[in-house]
Amino acid sequence: MEANNMNSQLEHLQSKYAGTGHADTTKYDWMTNIQRDSLASMVSHNSLLSYIAVAENESKARVRANLLEKMVLPCGLPPERKEY
Repeated sequence: MEANNMNSQLEHLQSKYAGTGHADTTKYDWMTNIQRDSLASMVSHNSLLSYIAVAENESKARVRANLLEKMVLPCGLPPERKEY
């Protein structure tokens, strides 16, 4: 009974939050979620954004724009799916 409850809680979390993955999540999808989460954190934390701007010798606005642009395809194009 306890395992059934844990499975239903896990399924609920997976349906609610895309980044938690599920049984059919591919390596590419998992890595894309991780990269997007990291980029979103960098954009939203002002001190981290300032640190990156100083390290790259760019303005904070340019760094923010670059990070947001990377969120479109953070891991490159998705691999071709094989049909069986």
